[in-house]
Order: sequence, then C-alpha cells, then structure tokens
Amino acid sequence: MRLSNLADYAVVLMSAAARQCGSQIDSGPLHAAMLAEQTGIPGPTAQKLVSGLARAGLLVASRGSGGGVRLARPAAAISVADIIEAVEGPIALTACVAEGRHDCSLEGSCKVQPHWGVVNGAVRGALAGISLASLSVTPAKAGAAGGLVPASPSNPKAAPAFAGTTS
Repeated sequence: MRLSNLADYAVVLMSAAARQCGSQIDSGPLHAAMLAEQTGIPGPTAQKLVSGLARAGLLVASRGSGGGVRLARPAAAISVADIIEAVEGPIALTACVAEGRHDCSLEGSCKVQPHWGVVNGAVRGALAGISLASLSVTPAKAGAAGGLVPASPSNPKAAPAFAGTTS
C-alpha cells in the first residue's frame, strides 16, 4: 500500500507550511512558489496542491498585495488523514466499500467485504492520530521501525506495533 505522489507531496507541502506558519493562524501568508522552492516540489504541482488544499479547507488563500496562503487552523488540529483525504478522497483500501462501485468479480459471495469498513476505519484512525504539527518538527532519534515507536502503557499515543515487524 502506497500513497500517490500527489498525496505524498501534499503532506510535504503542508509540513513546510506548518514550519513557516508555526501553529499560529495569524502568521503571514506564504506563496506556492516559496513552498515549491523549499520542498523541491515542482512549481505547477505545488500550485495545484495549494489550490486543492484550500478547496478542502486546510489552507486559506487571499488575493492581492500581501496575499498568499496560510494554514486554515493550527497545525496540531490538522491530521495526516485530513491531508490525504483532501487529495485522494476517502481512505479506502479496497474499491468494494465505495458506494456505487460494483466492479469486483467476488461481489455477492465475498465474506470479507463486510469487514473492510472496520479495516479502513483503523487505517484512517491511525493517520488521524498523526498531527501536522508532529510532522513539522525534526525527530530527535528515529526508532528501529522507520521512526515509529511502539505504543506501550507508558506511551499509549505512540504508533502501534504491527505484526511482522522485528526490533
């Protein structure tokens, strides 16, 4: 399972915006070209993302002199799930859970299909638990699992440990 390049770039762009704006909504506006330069995202792609993220209510755009974009709310109130859904639409690991989709050859006989909603909810919940604010700071030290620290009774908000990972 991978994010599209556009969703990945949206997270990178929003992280850069959060670093510039901090968690203060009243910070000065940014420009797509400035964010493109800081992140290495091509200018036209950055502009497309800024427009889409503004339509989704994650950025606020203003025109005229002194215009640009800023975070619509504090970075701590924007989740990775919010950003991905702004670009990709609802988080769904399979097409069979989307309304109106009837293109699966197993439809009608699949015993797993009724459970995909729970799986999708778990994935969305995990992504919703990661704030933009947490992505806009440099981590002190990455853990063995790609920077994720397993949840424990002393650290219940850490990333969950997944079966099949080795430490």
